[in-house]
Amino acid sequence: MIRITRQIPAEQIQLLIFDLDGTLVDSKLDLAHAVNAMLRNYHRPELPIEVIGGYIGDGAPMLVRRALGDPDDECFVKEALEHFMVYYRAHKLDNTRAYPGIAEQLETFQQRGLRMAVLTNKPVNPSRGICEGLNLSRFFVQVYGGNSFETKKPDPLGARKLLEETGVAPEHAVMIGDSQNDVLTALNAGMWSLGVTYGFSPDSLKIHPPDVLVDSPGELALALGVHAPAAQSSREVPSGEGFTS
Repeated sequence: MIRITRQIPAEQIQLLIFDLDGTLVDSKLDLAHAVNAMLRNYHRPELPIEVIGGYIGDGAPMLVRRALGDPDDECFVKEALEHFMVYYRAHKLDNTRAYPGIAEQLETFQQRGLRMAVLTNKPVNPSRGICEGLNLSRFFVQVYGGNSFETKKPDPLGARKLLEETGVAPEHAVMIGDSQNDVLTALNAGMWSLGVTYGFSPDSLKIHPPDVLVDSPGELALALGVHAPAAQSSREVPSGEGFTS
C-alpha cells in the first residue's frame, strides 16, 4: 500500500538516493552474527537477532556500543568495534540478499534515465562490497558510507555532496530509506522523502513520517510515478490510515 502525505512531483525528479540496510538489502542476519561473534569474544551473552535489528541504522560504532550496553570505556568499544568489523568483512555476504523486486525496480529507474546513489551509515567499504557482490553497483553513480564524511545521516553533508556531484537541485531529488534518519536527512537537505516499512525501523517512520510511504519494494516505482499503476495494485489513503509495521 502507498500512503501519501505530500505528493512527490515525479516529472521533476532526477536523482534517487537510497539507504542500504533495510531498504535495498536484508542484511540483518549477517550483522547479527557479527555482533554475536564480537560478544562471544568477550564472553558476553549473545543477543536475539530481532534485538540487534533494532540497533541497526546509526553506523557500526553505535551498533557495537548498543550491543555492549553503552559502556564508558571508549578503548574497549574501539577494540570491540574492530573485532566486529574483522568478522563482518569476511561474512557480510553469507546471508545478505537484495529484497525481492529491488533489482527490477532499480532497472526500471535506470531505464527511465534517473540517476541513483547510495548513502548509508554503514562503513563505506563493506557497503560497496555488498553492492558489488549482489550486482547492484551497476545502478549507482556513487556509494557513500558512514565513514565517508565527518558526519552521518541525518546530517545532510553526504546528501549535499551527492547533489553537488550530480548537479541536481535538492527539490529534484528523493531520499529513500527505512528509518527516520533518512526522512530527516531529506528534510535537512531540502529533498523529498520516501519511506519503506519493510525494513528495520518502521516504527521510527511514525515519529517522522516521510512524504510517501510504501510497504513493499515492488511499490517504489509506482510511488514515484515511474510507470502506470497496475489494476488494484495500490490505493492512496490518508497518511495516518492503515500504517502497519
